[in-house]
Amino acid sequence: MLDRHARESLLPDAPAGDDGEGWLMSYLDVLTLLITLFVLLLSLAGNGLRVIGSEHGGEATRQVSPLAESAAQAVAGGPGAMAGPTAPGLKPRQDGLQPRFRGLEIEGVSVAEGERGVTLRIDDNLLFASGQAELTTGGREILRGLVATLADFDGQVSVEGHTDDMPIATVRFPSNWELSTGRAIAVLRYLAEQGVPTTRLRAIGYADTRPLESNASAEGRAANRRVELLLTQG
Repeated sequence: MLDRHARESLLPDAPAGDDGEGWLMSYLDVLTLLITLFVLLLSLAGNGLRVIGSEHGGEATRQVSPLAESAAQAVAGGPGAMAGPTAPGLKPRQDGLQPRFRGLEIEGVSVAEGERGVTLRIDDNLLFASGQAELTTGGREILRGLVATLADFDGQVSVEGHTDDMPIATVRFPSNWELSTGRAIAVLRYLAEQGVPTTRLRAIGYADTRPLESNASAEGRAANRRVELLLTQG
């Protein structure tokens, strides 16, 4: 029988450096977790970035949205994690537009508020003859009633022309695109002549691409033929 020293000499040697490299593996695990957390925070912050610049080409600044900030705090476990409502600064800038138009009572003009701003909607038969883009006398009277309000408004006024889906093919208006744009321009020119600053006006023609009602009925087509004045702040 082998004595103790002989048996120990036959056993394989223990790998060298096991105790010395144990701290390195723990360090790498912690470093991996930190890098993962850093990348996650960058991703959350990147999704919440928005660029804000002046209308005249001022320097752009970056801000992190409250949603991204809350998510980052939730991941980090810091104060304010999973915060509730967003900051007041994110409320739509059109909040104050609706009250100034509540007392506006002009026959044929309706007021609607949406995500883009306040819309003054005018039936096109009050402004134009069928298939034409020259303002009627009655149409001028309607627009004249809006001039004072629009002149005092300090935001942007987008004049948008809309038609139904009935095709048109004339020399002047080969399609509804030209007709809707021509009508929007006619309204814009009249407003400019009456004193509304041209720097705040623009004209857009949508043809039949944005219907309010189905074009399957005469009533629906009549509702879709319209001119809208979209008012937005800023």
